[in-house]
Amino acid sequence: MEKDKNRCSALSGVAAGLERIDRKALSPLDLLPHTDIHEKLVELVLSGVPDGVPPETAAELEQIRGELSREPVSDLNVVVFGGGTGLSTIIGGDSRAKSWIKDPFSGLKCLFPKTRSIICITDDGGSTGELLKDFPLIALGDIRHVLLSSIQLAKLQDLYGLSERQSARCVRVLAEMFNYRFVSAPVNSRQLLDDCGLSKSGNELPELIRGMLERIIENLFVDKRLLVTLKRPHCLGNLILVSSIYEQIPVQYSNEQLLKESDLIRQNLHRGIGALCVILGADEEAVIPCTYVPAELSLRYSNGVQVTGEHKSGHARRGYPVESVHINFCKEPEVSDEVLALIDTADVMIMAPGSLYSSLIPIFQVPGIAEAVKNNSHALKILVSNLWVQAGETDHSISEPDRKFHLSDLLKAYERNIPGGTEGLFSKVLCLSFKDVPATIIQNYAVEGKIPIYLDREEVLQQGMFPLECGIYSTGSLREQGVIRHDPRQFSFVVRTLWSIFSSGRERADPIRKTLCQVDNGNKYLTSMEIPCLRYLEIQEYLAGISIKLEGVSQEKTDEIRETIKNILWNHKDIPLDHLQFVKGVQCVATRHWKRNQNWDKVFSFYDPNDSLLKIRQDQFDSAARLEVAFLVALGQGLLGNYAAHKEIHPVKSNDILLGKSYHLHLKPITERKCYFTPEDLASYLKLARMVPDPANENHFTRLVNGDEGFTPPGLLMGLTYAWYLDNRFASHIEYKMAVLKIDHSDLIPEQVRMKSRREKLTVFFREVVFGH
Repeated sequence: MEKDKNRCSALSGVAAGLERIDRKALSPLDLLPHTDIHEKLVELVLSGVPDGVPPETAAELEQIRGELSREPVSDLNVVVFGGGTGLSTIIGGDSRAKSWIKDPFSGLKCLFPKTRSIICITDDGGSTGELLKDFPLIALGDIRHVLLSSIQLAKLQDLYGLSERQSARCVRVLAEMFNYRFVSAPVNSRQLLDDCGLSKSGNELPELIRGMLERIIENLFVDKRLLVTLKRPHCLGNLILVSSIYEQIPVQYSNEQLLKESDLIRQNLHRGIGALCVILGADEEAVIPCTYVPAELSLRYSNGVQVTGEHKSGHARRGYPVESVHINFCKEPEVSDEVLALIDTADVMIMAPGSLYSSLIPIFQVPGIAEAVKNNSHALKILVSNLWVQAGETDHSISEPDRKFHLSDLLKAYERNIPGGTEGLFSKVLCLSFKDVPATIIQNYAVEGKIPIYLDREEVLQQGMFPLECGIYSTGSLREQGVIRHDPRQFSFVVRTLWSIFSSGRERADPIRKTLCQVDNGNKYLTSMEIPCLRYLEIQEYLAGISIKLEGVSQEKTDEIRETIKNILWNHKDIPLDHLQFVKGVQCVATRHWKRNQNWDKVFSFYDPNDSLLKIRQDQFDSAARLEVAFLVALGQGLLGNYAAHKEIHPVKSNDILLGKSYHLHLKPITERKCYFTPEDLASYLKLARMVPDPANENHFTRLVNGDEGFTPPGLLMGLTYAWYLDNRFASHIEYKMAVLKIDHSDLIPEQVRMKSRREKLTVFFREVVFGH
């Protein structure tokens, strides 16, 4: 007994409290819900002592709860990986939400002031995408978002002597500025300062912050390298970041010269972001990019299609699960010494919630980061599960495509797509408990296409992970807005509780891991990306050199169409610009002059090899969506160039009964042919289009068509499949054909097997030959 007392006195805080409880025959923790001690203590911290507990036991539980709440954590080094809303929310709240200014000083940064974020840089939508058109930089949108959420009350008080109320007013002005968006170009800096609210803020900002922001915004109008930003719709916070970065770069370096000065960009990105963090009241290393090398997201679906772009993938509705993720860099990616040092010294590492394939996986595909996390054996490592299925990404399971996504599927996706797998990256998985969420709220989300990711506990345990289900959503947001999102304050309490258990030496041994799926230990990244602003410049130069013929249309409308086509080529990053080599222009054909035979299709565009123009019927220009489809179909056809010498259709009869028709395609001789494909690739494609080669003439292909049935000629099939591959919503005819890939084929029907094989080979042809993946 004396020995136990001595041992208990040597302990303190949480460890002593848990030791004290352990010596009791009936532990007070047994009266708490759940079976796992982590979930019991988290529930105790978040919800308090349950009703109906005897007073003496309630007092003991309150004592434990108090000890957990007093656990000292302010000196801990915390590193959080992620991007976007999920990361910013747990750091300090979603700084883009209007409600954020009501409580801007909560979350991890409050309990753990040494919290740093390592941020994904594959975003390419919105204002971030507009910046990529003009600057040789990484994506900055998530950095801006998380930086604002990282501003700390204590730092504002220490730096500027502000009270809590003054600090809140300061942050309100900053939030209004950073989230301000303009569509039309401001005339001058004074107008922009007025519009964003800075001029009207009075003395709510410290002079140092005000002066810095005025100077940085003025530079947008003074620095010739930045003038282009004012011609596009932008979020002002992104422009403040760009201006801060360019303030560090000598003005003699033009944007064109900076394309060749990657080291100079890297150094000054780091300085510009760090300088802004310090002045605004965040830690100097509060936000650090996972790499300074520009990168883009590339997803391959289980039907074989591979498409590029985070924004595009987020809006995709492929109907197939994502099979693999690859990050494409513009050169060999590097991880900074700062990132590696933060990981090495981290006491707690958290993988933030967010989009599965475009948040964490891109970070851990940067060489060295996953390995560094695994090499840190002393840190508490936590994965935070997403709340909802991400439409277009996680709405199908790779193992069972007909069912929805489970937490175990999330873990398998990480295992497949992170080099070396997930062992050593994390062992605890935090997921939301939906037990107190009204069914009507979940139904409302279902109407929007969002479905909760439910916990399949036993499967997760068998995967060697500890699932921890807890109520880490904001009850205020649920009550006031009917929305479910992570609560930054609740989340920070959970992390402190888990750290208390971890540091008390009472951690369980990790479950025995079973093989989740095949692990790829090699690099999964690519290095074929073209620097976005360079690609955009090449698109501009190409469009400036081609004709756009619109009968009876003003020059303003012509310029508008040219801009639309520019955006089509920019948004579909999978289109190599050499696909345009045989296209000399776009011609609008009046509906009354449209002579194309529409008996077999309702496609109102084509490539004309006689003059190398994409010809589009006039009514397709009335809608940007219809124009995009028409342009892509014709562009796809253009890859065949002038391949056809002539085409013939002959009736096939027997005893004067029409059995069908034979379609004859005669190719031009190779010496006269202008075609994107080699002769071998062209022959392969024609066979996939069900054309039969003539053994006696390599330039002759035929196809037999039954009765009065129609068929899709090779040129039209090329155009439709081209558009379908880039976005399956564009070609429902091809989507219908490709639906055979979803059918469990039967060996009893050989033609079904052959059809499925042809579709698979056609998809591979487009992926590897047409789009070069």
